Parts: sequence; C-alpha cells; structure tokens
Amino acid sequence: MRLTTATLLLFVLFAAASARAQDIKVTSIDARPSYVGSEEHFTGTAIIDPLFSTTAHTRATGARVTFEPGARTAWHSHPAGQTLIVESGVGWVQEWGGKKRKIRAGDVIWTPPGVKHWHGATADQRMTHLAIQEAVDGNVVNWMEKVTQEEYESGLDSKEEKHEPEH
Repeated sequence: MRLTTATLLLFVLFAAASARAQDIKVTSIDARPSYVGSEEHFTGTAIIDPLFSTTAHTRATGARVTFEPGARTAWHSHPAGQTLIVESGVGWVQEWGGKKRKIRAGDVIWTPPGVKHWHGATADQRMTHLAIQEAVDGNVVNWMEKVTQEEYESGLDSKEEKHEPEH
C-alpha cells in the first residue's frame, strides 16, 4: 500500500511541476514592432502591428492592420479561414465574383477557408481591423494577384461612395 501511495504522490508532484512549466507569458509591445505591408501583397500603405503568433499549443495568429485611404490587400485566401474585426474607419471587403461590401467600426467579417477575397480602406478614409487566422501546415495565407484599380473602384453604387457631389 505504501508503494502505491508513494507512487501516486510522485505522480501528483511531477504533474504539478509540469503544469507549472507553462507560466503566463506577457509579450511587450516593444517586442512586436510594426512594419509596412509589402508592395507585393498590398497596394498603398498598410501598417501591420503583429499581436500574436502560433505556439506549440495554438494555431492562431493575429495582427492589427491599418490601411491608409485607398490602401488594400492583394487577392488572397486563408487555409483555415479568417475573422476580421473592424476597430475604426470605413473599408471594403470583396469575395471573388461577389459584390464589394462596405465595412465599418464594430463589424465582424468571417471569410471561410479557401475563399479568394481582398479588404482595405475606402478611397477617402483609413480603416483599422484586427485579423485573426489559423495556420494549416504552418501557412496562414495564400497570396494571389493584386487588386486592380478598376476592381477596387467597381461596384460603387451611391454618389457618396463615388465621391460625387449631390445635386
């Protein structure tokens, strides 16, 4: 009986020590410097603030992206999909073959896995969103061709969106 109790006690102590090895980790903002999105994947200026990356226990990555007026991503998809949370400003999101949709602060956008899309700011307002996606085999995004100016401007229906004066 003593052997069983001693074995159980050692097991509990080992488990407690193993659990303790995974302390809370705080990553300073200084350890995550901002950078400008590459010209290969963005049109215009997009400032990327990394928030978190995959770990041994998680597959998710996240970033805050601020698009200056007229800035946008290239067409792309995500192997596990993507969630965008618009923090400020006004922007656009468009699925390949679909209509361009206006997005505003407070909107949450879910793009399913493999769906080709782009997102960015309107022509006259900046837009900031949080982007959260999961890695599949170490990959979070599949970049494609850039969104043309014609694609960016297409689908505008109202005078406000076309920046035309009202009569």
